[in-house]
Amino acid sequence: MRLLPRGVQVGSHRPGPLAQLREQLATVRGAGLETVLRFACTTSADGDDAPKGRGLARLDQLAPVLRDTSDVIEFMQAGFIGAWGEWYYTQNFGNAGSVSEADWANRKEVVDKILSILPKDRTVQLRTPKFKRTLYSPDPLPPSQAYGGSARARLGHHNDCFLASPDDFGTYEDTAVEYPYLSSGTRYVPMGGETCGQNPPRSSCPTALEELSGFHWSYLNADYHTGVLADWKSGGCWDEITRRLGYRFALEKGSYPDTATPGGPLPVKISVRNDGWASPVSPRDVELVLRDDATGKTHRLALDSRPRTWEPGATTTLDETVKLPADLARGTYSLLLNLPDPRLRDRADYAIRLADEDTWEASSGMNDLLHKVAVN
Repeated sequence: MRLLPRGVQVGSHRPGPLAQLREQLATVRGAGLETVLRFACTTSADGDDAPKGRGLARLDQLAPVLRDTSDVIEFMQAGFIGAWGEWYYTQNFGNAGSVSEADWANRKEVVDKILSILPKDRTVQLRTPKFKRTLYSPDPLPPSQAYGGSARARLGHHNDCFLASPDDFGTYEDTAVEYPYLSSGTRYVPMGGETCGQNPPRSSCPTALEELSGFHWSYLNADYHTGVLADWKSGGCWDEITRRLGYRFALEKGSYPDTATPGGPLPVKISVRNDGWASPVSPRDVELVLRDDATGKTHRLALDSRPRTWEPGATTTLDETVKLPADLARGTYSLLLNLPDPRLRDRADYAIRLADEDTWEASSGMNDLLHKVAVN
């Protein structure tokens, strides 16, 4: 598995020129990384942010850049409003939690604008559960609407004071309502953030593991808060956290034929277990690959499955029959499983690596299923 990069927040301060942003995101792509992108108009608790009209105009300016570079934007945080883009200290959208109906409407207009300029397969994070519940619906996203492209299906959450107080410094208003809401909804939308202060025993390993798992966290800032991170390391849960953030796919078992014929069927049954706390945030393809042992030529056959639906704590079985090409050369073929990023299909470093030993091919970005088929 490839964990989402943690702590990469390009443009989390005042946005620079558009050309500079393009250059930054090109550097991210060259390094084989992805970003959690946030823009903020101010880092001052005075809340000297941009009025709504100016913010919407800036989003119009950003639109072509974000669309052109969305392949390395794992998701975008709503930002723009308030100090650090966290929607609390703001001179233009309802300051310090005193938010009028007009302020809520203005906030929604900003979020709707962000959703409109990003490609439909990219998601946006809001700072607290209250924001999504107030702006869109108080109910969690139904499974039937997951990944459907609606605003609710594209809006996740980020908690930037994880475990720092009983309510995570205002992240929660009513945990009796918001905890079940998050636990349900974050099965299908992204959850992540950072810690911001030591607060034992709440910030210690037992609660951290419980909430990271229960709210399906995909990433954490690996640089802040250093004291909390050190406590997790000394407390013995750091390795589990780094191993289980996001998805962690492992091949549980597979069933494949030993022989096949050109143009004929090839039935396969592949069981993949997700030991992570979340599913992939963005779309992924699934391909069964046949590679000729003699020539190295590959044949990619699409499978009808979506890794975003391979839920945490569950085993998904791909039970499919693919048709081999009629002109497939006779010979011995190795079977591989490929989980590429559809927008970076030729980049092996963006493909999903299974957690199993001795299966990953770094050069091809494919997972060897350790089985051969004789095509006669």
